[in-house]
Amino acid sequence: MTDIRAYLRGLDVFAGELPAFDPDAAPDRPETLFVDWLTTAVEAGVREPHAMTLSTIGTDGTPSARVLILKNVDAHGWQFAAHGSSPKGRDLAGHPAVALTFYWSQQARQVRVRGPVEPASAQDSAADFLARSAGSRAEASTGRQSRPLEDRQTLDLATKQALERIAEQPDLVIPEWTLYTVRAEQVEFWQADKQRKHTRLRYERHGDTWTRGQLWP
Repeated sequence: MTDIRAYLRGLDVFAGELPAFDPDAAPDRPETLFVDWLTTAVEAGVREPHAMTLSTIGTDGTPSARVLILKNVDAHGWQFAAHGSSPKGRDLAGHPAVALTFYWSQQARQVRVRGPVEPASAQDSAADFLARSAGSRAEASTGRQSRPLEDRQTLDLATKQALERIAEQPDLVIPEWTLYTVRAEQVEFWQADKQRKHTRLRYERHGDTWTRGQLWP
């Protein structure tokens, strides 16, 4: 039987050449640095570089995490979308604050975003829904995410019916679909170092301005 502890310790980390990161030369705003790191990950061939872990808190106080796709980032915040009646939608209704985590292994870089969440307007949420693929809209329109599934045939039939409905009503928008904006209060950039002298730079919001400072590894 494999010794998992030894197996895990034997796996390589921070392999290859790591990029340089000078926190003193960082821009004034975190979204600017984030876009720079994101595009660097894209150019390096990172798969799904816009994938992020969304962490929420349930009404019972239990944390929950799952991977979603980032929809946009600008001076207003980081955006993602979800069905309002899904588990994450219910979490956000009861506790409208989240943490986002991005990790790009080729660069050994991590970005952590924390802050309150605000739902976008119905118009903006509808535009996001209509920009999704037909299959994605069909899945979301069933409104059954995370519910128990009897068998695969039930899923196949529901998907087929939903796709037919989307084809007949191409402008169909489900009212529960919501675009959310994370108005970040803290954003931390972490650059790994092979000697474990990792570089950490944290931005903190104060009204409409940001301060930044380094942290111990």
